[in-house]
Amino acid sequence: MTEPTRHGEQQVDITAANGEDLGPTPELVIISGMSGAGRSTAAKCLEDLGWFVVDNLPPALIPTMVDLGARSQGNVARIAVVVDVRGRGFFDTLRESLADLEAHSVTRRVVFLEASDNALVQRFESVRRPHPLQGDGRIVDGIAAERDLLRELRGDADLVIDTSSLNVHELRAKMNAHFTGEDEPELRATVMSFGYKYGLPVDADHVVDCRFLPNPHWVPELRPHTGTSEEVAGYVFDQPGAKEFLDRYAELLQLVAAGYRREGKRYATVAVGCTGGKHRSVAMSERLARRLSDAGVETTVVHRDMGRE
Repeated sequence: MTEPTRHGEQQVDITAANGEDLGPTPELVIISGMSGAGRSTAAKCLEDLGWFVVDNLPPALIPTMVDLGARSQGNVARIAVVVDVRGRGFFDTLRESLADLEAHSVTRRVVFLEASDNALVQRFESVRRPHPLQGDGRIVDGIAAERDLLRELRGDADLVIDTSSLNVHELRAKMNAHFTGEDEPELRATVMSFGYKYGLPVDADHVVDCRFLPNPHWVPELRPHTGTSEEVAGYVFDQPGAKEFLDRYAELLQLVAAGYRREGKRYATVAVGCTGGKHRSVAMSERLARRLSDAGVETTVVHRDMGRE
């Protein structure tokens, strides 16, 4: 079996052990992540988009769910399964279930919802509910235990969304951006500028450091402007090494993008950082996104920290 897609690839039918033709493989998305990070919102968004959503399904039943979707003869073409630590002992079988899907050539995507410890603590305190793993300890103890349990799954995720600073509407917008549309591209990329003084983006697949370039902040006439202005961008790319860095890193990302396509990874986030996230990283992000777009990668630019100073 191969993964059914919406951009030209052919669906392949599942064949049961007795030789029965069960029908086309349904699309499968597994939603997981930290408790309080927005799994329910993400699942509801996919449900609104027409996905068949199953919440808190024991992982051992995921292959059975795929078979049932195939037996529907196309009536259940897209399945989203929410899997998390509420399943307790059942959760331990997740890796085994994923291996079973891979052994039967069922391609699945994993969406992982992430958030900072501070954000999660505030959310649990606001609803006055304990963390499912805290037991007799504190909320932070439960969060730490959950991070440890989910570490490998997060590393295998196809899409990581950090909801620390997102409200419900912004999270829904991110999910819609990734899952809406009949002509879904082979690879989507987000190029995000950020400031190191505000912390690394936790959902970055690649991090680029632009602090080796002179800082326009120390040029009085450039300080009020951002990297989106021609004056700042011109200053940044007139510096020794800036254009060469852009050329070489763009070539590297094209190589990585080709590998992502071969492996079926559809989403990537490239974080470009400078000290404050206002000048150098913004200018580099804009140029890098343009290179990726010219190479056929659907690219979105986000300037996380611009305007925070």
